[in-house]
Amino acid sequence: MKKIFLIVIALFLAGCAGGTGGPGEPQGGSPMMGGGDSGMMARHHAQVPDEYTGKTAPETTDESVLRGADIYAVNCLSCHGETGAGNGPVGATLDPKPAPIGHTTQMLADNLLFYRISEGGVPFQTAMPAWKDVLNEEQIWDVLAYVRVLGQGNAGQINEMRAAQQESMLKDAVSQGAITEEQADVFRAVHTELENYMQTNSPQGDMTERENTALATLVAEGTLTQKQVDEFNNVHALLAEGGFMP
Repeated sequence: MKKIFLIVIALFLAGCAGGTGGPGEPQGGSPMMGGGDSGMMARHHAQVPDEYTGKTAPETTDESVLRGADIYAVNCLSCHGETGAGNGPVGATLDPKPAPIGHTTQMLADNLLFYRISEGGVPFQTAMPAWKDVLNEEQIWDVLAYVRVLGQGNAGQINEMRAAQQESMLKDAVSQGAITEEQADVFRAVHTELENYMQTNSPQGDMTERENTALATLVAEGTLTQKQVDEFNNVHALLAEGGFMP
């Protein structure tokens, strides 16, 4: 894929280059990130445990950003919002409110961000769950890559890339006889409803469990039929087995 985000990525990497810190040192950025909230200030200047101090983000690519976009849509959007402003529908019910991660990730060091996502809100007295048992290390870096690009105001461009990637995947699978056009249509329809649901709801569990809960709810509500969901899962398996999934 063409690296259309290289300029944006270079900018945020330059912005983060000086903030890695040493073991046990406070990690953070400008005081403006606290917004006058001493609790938020403390969270942004937390000390990073030794097990996380050496964490640095791998090279960011379009592929990692797109993978991160999928992870964010399933796990983060309902609290942190479509643009990472901390204004998701579920987040509106929380106290303290979710962090405006689209902004704060531009200024915080890699190791602090990895620590925050891995351990969740318990060390910081927030409601964010610990993701270390849900996401693997690559997935955490992918979602951070996405959020950092998101913070540059590229949500629309990323969504266009995701849609184009999905369409290309389905067309390739149809042209090679892995699935039919009718199956591709079902996949598109169910995927759209699934993403719409995830924007306003936050099921529990790992990514697979959350998606299964969402699909079961959509069937119970009458938005989808069980036949559609079964076909969606079947097509998903066929795409994965055929090597079409990114």
